[in-house]
Amino acid sequence: MPLARVDLVYGKSADYRRTIGEVIYDAMIEILKVPQNDRFQIITEHSSENFTADENYLGIKRTRDCVVVQLTLNAGRTVEQKKGFYEAVADGLHERLGLRREDVFISLVEVPKENWSFGNGEAQYAN
Repeated sequence: MPLARVDLVYGKSADYRRTIGEVIYDAMIEILKVPQNDRFQIITEHSSENFTADENYLGIKRTRDCVVVQLTLNAGRTVEQKKGFYEAVADGLHERLGLRREDVFISLVEVPKENWSFGNGEAQYAN
């Protein structure tokens, strides 16, 4: 049920973008306990003039390689699960792509289950 949106500066290879999606999906399954085959991801590249990630906010030094991950998901994960997800994604992207952990920005957007329709004009998770 999560929907992952990933934004980054234009110029990375298809393999690089695919790996980002794989790392996020693996962490969703392992840490957030989403079902297998529940993979909905949109990865978008932007020109550098249309992508801003402050270079020093909260004392974290970001570069133009910053990747922004926004995950919309059902409400109910614990703080520990969220922290584990952040760490797993940052570590996975660092290990598999050499991306600096400082360049991984993640935002979780929690919604009630009835806010989803997976097709057919139905609210599959509504009670």
